[in-house]
Amino acid sequence: MNKNFLPTRLYLFLLSSCFVLSLTGTVSAQTSDPRNPTMASGYLDAEKETLYARFNDYKRNPNPDQQRFAYPIAKDYLRRWGGDNSPETKEVRRFVIEYERAMHGRDLLIAYEAKQYAKVFEIGRPAVKTDPDDFNALSLMVETAYDNSVAGRPGFNSEATDYARRAIKLLEDGKVTKADPFKSVEIARGFLNFALGSFVKDENAVEAAAAFGKAVRADSPYRTDPLAYLRLGGAVLKEFAQLSTEYNEKFGGKQSSPEQAAMLKRINHMVEQIIDSYARAVALNNKPEQKDAREKILAQLTALYKNVHNGSDAGLDELIATVLTKPIP
Repeated sequence: MNKNFLPTRLYLFLLSSCFVLSLTGTVSAQTSDPRNPTMASGYLDAEKETLYARFNDYKRNPNPDQQRFAYPIAKDYLRRWGGDNSPETKEVRRFVIEYERAMHGRDLLIAYEAKQYAKVFEIGRPAVKTDPDDFNALSLMVETAYDNSVAGRPGFNSEATDYARRAIKLLEDGKVTKADPFKSVEIARGFLNFALGSFVKDENAVEAAAAFGKAVRADSPYRTDPLAYLRLGGAVLKEFAQLSTEYNEKFGGKQSSPEQAAMLKRINHMVEQIIDSYARAVALNNKPEQKDAREKILAQLTALYKNVHNGSDAGLDELIATVLTKPIP
């Protein structure tokens, strides 16, 4: 592709060289004749307008082979006048960002589909360093790390955890207008939160529980994914254990207080969340090939349910039968 840009760059170089020579002569003339102090800035303004006009002509050309010539001109324009906040400069800057996102996105997708996972990160790292809001690049690196993790290769997880957080923040801040590489913003929200929860579930139960909770509430396949609810229940269970230990240390054997009551309320809500999540996991494991998984989760759910209900499982079958019709607590 670079060889196609060379004539344009050569032309710009020659044009710039000629301009420097003419400018040198102008400056010398100004030294002896102070009556024309704005001559140099006038030449610069004219060249800026000329370069912008050439960029605009290429950008608006309906022929894609011509449109691509707008990019090197835009880069040269920003190199020289990137600090300008004029409407023209802002337009050129937006074009460069969108062009480079598309260029990186194409290369990332090719590498991802070819399962060249290390290459995805080689392309993606500099892309998101230059453009921190490149949602597509952030997301494809998260997808790559998750696929590797599922295959037993968690080497990218730590790095991708940060990318997942950044991509989720872009969603939550309303900065994502194109959901690529996902079909919709809600599908993106579901996957990115599920991936984040999966990355941190062993080290940070609180963050994992929050992420899985967002994943199952998104309008995405994770809303009906039994694994998502199983992991949500497991993360909340770990959080429950941590909070219960803290509760006993702070309030064990002491009189009740508003702070104690508030923490106890949180603990009871966690118990409700755990049972609800496991019940949904059981209800959604409803295919013949999921029988073994269903029985294992049901055994865990039954033990939890009995522990809360004085050793009785009365009402458990009804809970499983109706849980999917109720809102998530």
